[in-house]
Amino acid sequence: MWASEQEPAIQEDPDFEDTYRDWMDANPRKFFVAQQDGELIGMLNLMIFERMPKPGKASSRWVYLGNAYVLPAFRNAGIGGRLVEASIQFSKSIKAARMVLSPSVESRDFYARLGFQPAAELNIRTF
Repeated sequence: MWASEQEPAIQEDPDFEDTYRDWMDANPRKFFVAQQDGELIGMLNLMIFERMPKPGKASSRWVYLGNAYVLPAFRNAGIGGRLVEASIQFSKSIKAARMVLSPSVESRDFYARLGFQPAAELNIRTF
């Protein structure tokens, strides 16, 4: 559903379940969900990256927050913020060094209110 909201022209994809299963097998993630009366109303996931250890220094980790989504009827009620806060607490509990994300233009203010800032220390090359 979240993908069709971003790209309304998405067509039925009979291979999607297999594609998704292969992706999940190759990219294990930690999921956070919000439910109301047994209905899934929001979600996000974290990809955990383990950094290579260095001599004399323990390895560390960082997390990538992705695929955050709350059903339109439930937005602006604090659900997204609670999902992000739960993911932040989890990240702290595993001693992650940082959390990163690629916000949409529409979500930048939301993430800024939660303490996220544009990254100045990373380099990127787009293809």
